[in-house]
Amino acid sequence: MINYDFEVDAIGLKCPMPILRCKKGLNAMQTNQILKISTTDKNATKDLKVFCQQTGHELISFNIIGNVTSSYIRKN
Repeated sequence: MINYDFEVDAIGLKCPMPILRCKKGLNAMQTNQILKISTTDKNATKDLKVFCQQTGHELISFNIIGNVTSSYIRKN
């Protein structure tokens, strides 16, 4: 279990909404805080990896329970 500072619920949303919600969440956070984003979009994990590479944030890990993927991102 990863401790996180902020949580975004993007369950049921399709691309590009999970990325937009992630960006909005990260904008409200301080450097080095961790965001947890929960998604059901099959491509969200891949999209979040690319988003983090392009923006300099760190995708720490993700886990899948049922059809929900929770990704943990450290704001840089």
